[in-house]
Amino acid sequence: MRASGLETGIVHMGLGAFHRAHQAVYTEDALKRQPGPWGICGVSLRSPETRDALAPQDNLYTVAIRDASGERLRVVGSLTETLVAPEDPAAVLERLTRPAVRIVTITVTEKGYCHDPATGALNERHPDIVHDLQNRGQPRTLAGFLVEALARRRAAGVEPFTVLSCDNLPSNGHVAAGILRRFAELRDPELGRWVADRVACPSSMVDRIVPATTAEDRASVAAALGVEDAWPVMAEPFTQWVIEDNFPTGRPAWELEGAELVTDVRPYEFMKLRLLNGSHSCIAYLGYLAGHATVSDAMADPGFVSFTRELMDEEVTPTLDVPPGADLGRYKAALLERFANPALKHRTWQIAMDGSQKLPQRLLGTIRDRLAAGQGFDRLALGVAAWMRYVGGRDEAGQPIDVRDPLAERLKALSDQAADQAGGDTGKLVSALLGVREVFGDDLPTNPTFIAAVTRALDRLVARGARQAIQDVG
Repeated sequence: MRASGLETGIVHMGLGAFHRAHQAVYTEDALKRQPGPWGICGVSLRSPETRDALAPQDNLYTVAIRDASGERLRVVGSLTETLVAPEDPAAVLERLTRPAVRIVTITVTEKGYCHDPATGALNERHPDIVHDLQNRGQPRTLAGFLVEALARRRAAGVEPFTVLSCDNLPSNGHVAAGILRRFAELRDPELGRWVADRVACPSSMVDRIVPATTAEDRASVAAALGVEDAWPVMAEPFTQWVIEDNFPTGRPAWELEGAELVTDVRPYEFMKLRLLNGSHSCIAYLGYLAGHATVSDAMADPGFVSFTRELMDEEVTPTLDVPPGADLGRYKAALLERFANPALKHRTWQIAMDGSQKLPQRLLGTIRDRLAAGQGFDRLALGVAAWMRYVGGRDEAGQPIDVRDPLAERLKALSDQAADQAGGDTGKLVSALLGVREVFGDDLPTNPTFIAAVTRALDRLVARGARQAIQDVG
């Protein structure tokens, strides 16, 4: 529960379920260990839904930790305030400019960086980036808000805040630094140099499975608490946070169980992105196509368990630089148990969202390493092929799929055009979707080994269906 008069020292951009089940919990635990001015102002960059739910209950909320053994509840009080950026961008900028704010944490998902997923560079043609460069006081994007706030702090002689990315991107701090630097350069080259020189952007790796909250979840939590919580969050027991320890103006005492302060996050990032997130995406697309509504439903099928284990062991593990002291076998065994957790009900449809932003980090980087080593990647190729079939907007039973993706309209148009021209030739669809360079870059669309592997996988999916296809590659 929140201490009286807790001062706000952190602004969090992207106030969603994951932050409230992860960084906000760690920060509350850190405040119990060592009190300090580290309350969190949460900012939603889109919907007022979370603010409207939390504000009437003094920004308190419940984390329900669930597994097969039951449910454990805790009330979290590290949020001091919630703001909605589209409603009042001036208020968000004012908070970001306050000298007491020394850290900005981020969970805006991959698409929130307005970058090219294949290269990590700022997408300078993104309409919201163009808007923010022309409307400095009314920003819409992460980069627009942070650079305007940094410019105001610089003008006022206030030290810059540290920007801590907590999104599923490799070298996420480096990506955030590049986005901010380039946006600042486009405004003013001198400001760009100042941002590059003065703004610390440490990387971090975050790990906890947090499914979307349902009406059933709210009712269950209310019954257990004896009081209504309008916006609880569900989470698994497992939680991990690896943080690059680079905070020039201070940080909470995050040295806690499950958290590790290190000098190099990259080995942890790749282990998690490729093993957990890569497997999750494959399960999501293949599982959805096979008719599984949740990850645990898919993992109740022995074929999916074997496929996932072999994907991790045979195709992903050889590409990893394992962190010192990590027990990789134990980590992979734990992942299979976590995926099978029946209490979470993590929807395959939820994980499948924004695939155009996720594939480069979760699957394509591993494939590039396998190609460079002259090694096969049939299971990874099947994951890519399943995404290609999924974004066409029809499942194996011919039912429509609600595809949520920044490129959804373009992907659907390419899929439809390829279907009209193909006459049953899956190579047409592969060729069309490989033309989306924001996803596949310039190398993979011209690599014959990659093209052949994905085409074979898509042929198998179309002819045999997802359940049989995963067994065929075993």
